[in-house]
Amino acid sequence: MLLALRLRNFVNRLLARSGSTLITQALPVASEILWLPKQFHIPVQKQPSLPLLAALLVTLPVFVQAPLVRQQPMLAVLFTFVLLAVGISKRNSWGNLLVGFSGSWLAGCLFWGWLRLHPLWHLPVEAFALPIAVAGLWGPWRIAGQFYLGALIGTACTDAAMAICGVMPLWPEVLAAEPEQARQLLAQAAALVIEPAHFSVVVIFAAAMLLTSRWLWRKGAGCRLVAACLATTLVVDGIFLGLALLIPQFSGLV
Repeated sequence: MLLALRLRNFVNRLLARSGSTLITQALPVASEILWLPKQFHIPVQKQPSLPLLAALLVTLPVFVQAPLVRQQPMLAVLFTFVLLAVGISKRNSWGNLLVGFSGSWLAGCLFWGWLRLHPLWHLPVEAFALPIAVAGLWGPWRIAGQFYLGALIGTACTDAAMAICGVMPLWPEVLAAEPEQARQLLAQAAALVIEPAHFSVVVIFAAAMLLTSRWLWRKGAGCRLVAACLATTLVVDGIFLGLALLIPQFSGLV
């Protein structure tokens, strides 16, 4: 009986010591497990990538800015300084991108607010900040310059295709007409674009923009911003053409 009691006490002490050893050994392991997510996790981006954000910004001028400027041109111009202030205050890549977008936004406000009936002024006004953008490519604001250049190149391609297709003369008529008539004129202009001879021009421009975008995408992060702007411009142009043909009132132009 005494022997059994001693054996039980010995086992209990052994288990107690083993348990304390296991616990002390488990603590470092537990701490490593707790630290593992911070050290080895794959970071989840809470914000979209720069090319994606650039693509989203490229869609705003046609579908948001143009109708806003027609109703409240001065308010739209003042919003430029909000974009610029936020971009400068951020002091990161996102803010840098907003600074570049503020230049495109201001150019769009000036044109759509006061010069929209003069299509030949479109590209020169859009390019007003070109020297600043080019100079910024070699400084801390290179992302701003890259976005501005990408958006400007996309605009130049669109305007060139429209000029070749003979749409430019209809531009002032569409913007100066009453809403109902403007919708009809816009649909006629879109129908002119899809005529076989003109549509071949559109296809050539679209193919060139798409191939250029693919080529730029392989050249690094900065070139990807330009590629995103070109590709998005192509998509926006396609959407705009479809809306002008089917439901012109939703195109943002009338």
